[in-house]
Amino acid sequence: MRYARISVGGRAVWGRVGERDIELLSGSPFELPSGSAHESLSGSSLEGAPDMIGTVPVAEAVWLPPVLPPVFYAVGMNYPRHIAHAGVETPKRPEVGYRANNALTGHRSPIVKPAEVTGRFEAEPELVAVIGRTLRHATYDEARESVFGWTIGNDVSARAWQHQDRTFWRSKNSDTFKPMGPWIETDVDALAQTTTLRVNGETRAQFPTGDMVFDPFDHLVEITRHTTVHPGDVLWMGAEATCQLEPGDTVEIGISGIGMLSNPVHLEGNEP
Repeated sequence: MRYARISVGGRAVWGRVGERDIELLSGSPFELPSGSAHESLSGSSLEGAPDMIGTVPVAEAVWLPPVLPPVFYAVGMNYPRHIAHAGVETPKRPEVGYRANNALTGHRSPIVKPAEVTGRFEAEPELVAVIGRTLRHATYDEARESVFGWTIGNDVSARAWQHQDRTFWRSKNSDTFKPMGPWIETDVDALAQTTTLRVNGETRAQFPTGDMVFDPFDHLVEITRHTTVHPGDVLWMGAEATCQLEPGDTVEIGISGIGMLSNPVHLEGNEP
C-alpha cells in the first residue's frame, strides 16, 4: 500500500496511491481507534480506518511531504564508503540527530538555494523509516514491527554553513532543504533495495540501500532506551554518497521498490 498527502483545494488530504488515481481518505492512516497515543497501528486494516471520499488522478496530484513528523530523527555517517570518504571514525553505536519540520517539502516542489550560500550545496539520498507504533525500551523485533512504511528523503546541505556554525540549524534545516516523498510504501523490504541519485537524468551515485553500519532497527532500539518514539515520527538513515547541486538542476532520488523523489533547484529570488 502507498499512502501520500496531497493538496486538494489548498487543503492537505491523505490518499492511497494507485496506478492512475489517488483515493482520497477522510483521515490519516495514523489515526488510532481509541484515540490513545500509546496504542499501535497497522495501517488500513484498523477498525475505524479512514473512508474513501473521492479520487484525484496521479498525474494531477500536488504532492506534500507524506507525513509531518512529531519528531524528525536523522542519522549521519552510517555508510562505510561515506565514512571512508569523510575520513572520520566508524561509529561504535547507533546515534541520531534532529532536523526541523520547516525544512520539509514535497515531491516536485523546488529546493531553494539561498542567495548567500556559496561553495558546496549538496544532495544526499536517504531511506526514511516512518514509525507506526509507540515504542519505549524496544527489542530489535519490536523495532522491526514498529515501522509503518518507508519513504525517500534528500538531505540537502550547505557545507560552508555546516562548517561555520556550531550546529546544523541553517546548513541542513533551512526552508526546502529536506524534500521527502513522494509517498509511504508499506509493503517492501527496504533494506534489500538499491538507491540511485541522478541530476538532470545523469546517474551520480548508486548503492545498496541496506549497506549500513547500523540499520533502522538498531537505531530504534538505541533511541527508545532514552526517548519514546510515536506514530508519525520519521528516521532518516544517512547516505553513501553526495553530489553538487546548482540552480537549474533537477535532482532525482530513486529507491527500488519505493519510488522516485524529484525536485528542481532554484536560486532564491528566482522561484517561479
